[in-house]
Amino acid sequence: MAKLNREEVERIAELAKLTLSDAEKDMFQEQLSNILEYAEMLQQVDTTGIPPTTSALPLNNVMRADALALSLPNDEALSNAPDAEDGSFKVRAVLD
Repeated sequence: MAKLNREEVERIAELAKLTLSDAEKDMFQEQLSNILEYAEMLQQVDTTGIPPTTSALPLNNVMRADALALSLPNDEALSNAPDAEDGSFKVRAVLD
């Protein structure tokens, strides 16, 4: 049984930068312990002979092929821009 103790829950909360109340610590101790127990059950499943799978569905690449095409002229791309400078969009700085 993979039962977490309170110190382990507090350490996990610290790593996740979470401040938990005592009630939340108790709740997460139970929930995380249940998750670990379920993972232990999955480890017991015999997967011999089962190939590794990246998807349960037989999907193929559904993206279109890259094709060389003409791009929008720079002047036309900037024609509706609220502000442009030196052939580029000009925007406010987002970092202080």
